[in-house]
Amino acid sequence: MTAGAEMGENGVGRQPYYPAMEVSGVENGHTAGSKCYDDDGRLKRTGTMWTASAHIITAVIGSGVLSLGWAIAQLGWVAGPAVMLLFSLVTYYTSALLSDCYRSGDETTGKRNYTYMDAVNANLSGIKVQICGFLQYANIVGVAIGYTIAASISMLAIKRANCFHAKGHVNPCHISSTPYMIIFGAAQIFFSQIPDFDQISWLSIVAAIMSFTYSTIGLGLGIVQVVANRGVKGSLTGISIGVVTPMDKVWRSLQAFGDIAFAYSYSLILIEIQDTIRAPPPSESKVMRRATVVSVATTTLFYMLCGCMGYAAFGDEAPGNLLTGFGFYEPFWLLDVANAAIVVHLVGAYQVYCQPLFAFVEKWAQQRWPKSSFIVGEIEVSFGFKVNLFRLTWRSAFVVATTVVSMLLPFFNDVVGFLGALGFWPLTVYFPVEMYIVQKKIPRWGSQWVCLQLLSLACLVITVASAAGSVAGIMSDLKVYKPFSTSD
Repeated sequence: MTAGAEMGENGVGRQPYYPAMEVSGVENGHTAGSKCYDDDGRLKRTGTMWTASAHIITAVIGSGVLSLGWAIAQLGWVAGPAVMLLFSLVTYYTSALLSDCYRSGDETTGKRNYTYMDAVNANLSGIKVQICGFLQYANIVGVAIGYTIAASISMLAIKRANCFHAKGHVNPCHISSTPYMIIFGAAQIFFSQIPDFDQISWLSIVAAIMSFTYSTIGLGLGIVQVVANRGVKGSLTGISIGVVTPMDKVWRSLQAFGDIAFAYSYSLILIEIQDTIRAPPPSESKVMRRATVVSVATTTLFYMLCGCMGYAAFGDEAPGNLLTGFGFYEPFWLLDVANAAIVVHLVGAYQVYCQPLFAFVEKWAQQRWPKSSFIVGEIEVSFGFKVNLFRLTWRSAFVVATTVVSMLLPFFNDVVGFLGALGFWPLTVYFPVEMYIVQKKIPRWGSQWVCLQLLSLACLVITVASAAGSVAGIMSDLKVYKPFSTSD
């Protein structure tokens, strides 16, 4: 899906993306900057550092945390935590650069960029805008597929944990994941009817609580397993050659990079989260930087604890998903609680990620067919709740499509790694760096410009390598995979 930007004569993209959101307060009959409206005529934003942090944590501490034990097992005790810390620092730094691009010009009075696409459109030109649009929305679709897979695996794990408890661990307990993907999809159709990003703060807070719940349970079970083992498993260099072939070692290490990148990925929705923050003072960029510090520090702590404890508990045999790979069987009820928390969290995370895509398509449709009752009309159902037929149809179709694709490709680790690789360099590093250079008018070939470009180049190399590792893993899985089959 391209951004569909309308180009001016000089090749610089004009601002067509969210016309309905850019109407001034005077045209609406409101005074911009009044008690009820912000300086752009929209209703007062009420977000704070804490709500922004909740949105970020909801988006970040997702299914990715559960694959980190496996990722560290591929890299070992030295490279694993080092790579994790490196990605956290890069994510924080580039997020700080991106947050400065929310307003064009002055950080407190400049023109707002409501979305990531608007920020790119305001600072860059030509084909870059369309490439960004394609990558952002393709990545959102990919995340929706990845989260559907992860949620179904967790629901499946609840059923299998109960089966193992009742029939013993030697029983294969073969169960199909397809019905659980359908259940998750049905829930997403319902929650996708929440109209706007700023109306899902409550869902983000619930999801953030759930993420801490299952991460803490995974950490606790890992500690118990280490105690039961009477020592820490694992090695300095990770899974050894002999257990796997040299080529497999390379591919799996590269895929581990992608898994860790996915675990930190949220830049593609950062501007949308920033647009929920209340007006200055302090400026939205300062609040967002604080929220980024809080959320990245929190997630890194949890990642280190969960990933390292998963590796310490299982060593080279660390499962691809800590709570569903059945390194743990008991207590089965605690595994059930943890996996239920994962499902609830992923319901919220799915919505946090998909809202920018939903909004983009709906604003584009409103601009294209402004007089269509199907596109802009609303029907009051009950209790003041209104349904827009286009929103109902389009969002439901999107959920159905991503659910069907998820049924065809349920490879958790490989999909997670590929998504991380696909979005990391362009959306987390390249566009924030390029926009910041334009925004701050950094001179070409100056020391700061060179350092930023070297950072971008290094991350590009990591992205290409990680994508190659993940594609190799997916190709290997496809050789033995049968669609709609039962779980192993």
